Amino acid sequence: MAEIKEVKEKDFKEEVLEADKPVLVDFWAEWCLPCKRMEPVVEKISEEFKDKIKVCRVNVDENPSTASEYEIRGIPSLFIFKKGEVVDRIVGVTSFKELATRIDRILR
Repeated sequence: MAEIKEVKEKDFKEEVLEADKPVLVDFWAEWCLPCKRMEPVVEKISEEFKDKIKVCRVNVDENPSTASEYEIRGIPSLFIFKKGEVVDRIVGVTSFKELATRIDRILR
């Protein structure tokens, strides 16, 4: 099973912005039911793309500065970073197919 890394504010730069491959970041919260619905989708993405992207999660309640910096207004928010820049974002629940299509587009 592929790893989904829990990222904190102190290691966000190293784990996400300085990563050597694209990174999917799932901004979520424990109390968020739509976030819980996205968990299996994010897990499947991490498995399907395990050699091509890195998958991380950021709890917005525990990491408010990072959430504020990226203007997270609704969760779940899925951001795709490439070379330290946000190249795509999805706010709300989405399908595996939609998310996989967006990741494929970025990997080209």
